Amino acid sequence: MGVTVPLTDVAIRTAKPREKPYKLYDGRGLLLLINPNGSRWWRFRYRIAGREKALSLGVYPDVGLKKARSRLEEVRTLVADGVDPAKVRKQAKQQLAHSVEGVAREWFATKTQWAESHAKKVLSRLETWVYPALGSRPITSITATDVLEVLRRIEKRGTVETAHRILGYCSAICRYAVATQRADRDVTVDLRGALQTPATNHFAAILEPAALGGLLRAIREYRGTYPVQCALILTPHLIVRPGELRRMEWAEIDVDQRIWTIPSTKMKGKRSHLVPLSDQSLAILDELRPLTANGQFVFPSLSNKSRPMSENTVNSALRRLGYSKEEVCAHGFRASARTLMDEVLHERIDVIEHQLGHQVRDALGTAYNRTTFLDERRAMMTRWSNYLDSLAAGADIIPLRTTTGGQSIR
Repeated sequence: MGVTVPLTDVAIRTAKPREKPYKLYDGRGLLLLINPNGSRWWRFRYRIAGREKALSLGVYPDVGLKKARSRLEEVRTLVADGVDPAKVRKQAKQQLAHSVEGVAREWFATKTQWAESHAKKVLSRLETWVYPALGSRPITSITATDVLEVLRRIEKRGTVETAHRILGYCSAICRYAVATQRADRDVTVDLRGALQTPATNHFAAILEPAALGGLLRAIREYRGTYPVQCALILTPHLIVRPGELRRMEWAEIDVDQRIWTIPSTKMKGKRSHLVPLSDQSLAILDELRPLTANGQFVFPSLSNKSRPMSENTVNSALRRLGYSKEEVCAHGFRASARTLMDEVLHERIDVIEHQLGHQVRDALGTAYNRTTFLDERRAMMTRWSNYLDSLAAGADIIPLRTTTGGQSIR
């Protein structure tokens, strides 16, 4: 009977795929299955209760030779004690599927419509705060008090808003568990009113016409890349959220209809939104088209054209212009528009709100659809762009009737 020669990393790396799957043996039941497509799977062959069975130990190179041998020792110990490692693994998977972390990761996987930056932030908060404290416990064992203990630790750090957001995640996870028949109720409903009220955060914004005119002139002198300058110029003209602007796609723009349609998957309220394009906005897009229209995004990333520019790009450009984060941010242009359209141009508040992408309801409480006020919004956005041009040109400034210290325009 031949003796099995233990595998080496070199032997594994140099093994070529064949027309049919074949095996490389390391000994003691450990083998590497090499498939025609080039994939390499570790397998452990063993006998338990008189039956021959096989167990996967991972995929090479994610699981290297040393790690595969370490896993082999663990499962061989189970077999020596008469325990079937396949059954142990199945039980562990079942326990994970009913644990807080297991349910949470399933829930998270359903949020395919989230922006990557938001998804990363949610996952980071769960991994930092929820999983270490509650992740391994069965979700049916979690009480409102358990969740509150986690939230209190966050509050003590002074991050009250984060505590509220994590409470929202926990509630959504519990509701998902109920929907998938792994819990009877959302225990977080018992925490209503238990947390501190977060302070209202205002986006830094310039509300004085003369100061806004100065910023618009500074933008015209921006010396960074041209696409970033175009993003800076369009931000006050379009008054959309920064995340919506940076993910703008050429396919969403209808030049003939002079409309940019933002799909519901990109909108905060999950409702598609129409943005009328003024002459000024169309002119900027027309100048940018030869540079980026061969790709998906109007403002692609410099490092990867298949992705949009970074969420911090416009704010970083504002800092390069000498404006601090306490003075202005990309989101703050929405507050500028909300104030000046009302106080200077005397536009209708409901039309302004609709253009900002806020849900506006009629007298019966029904939300208007996306085409409501479209003609009025076209005219308003033309007047707004013309007004911005007059500010940039240093025209006589109409004073505000009242001056406010900032608004939370979401």
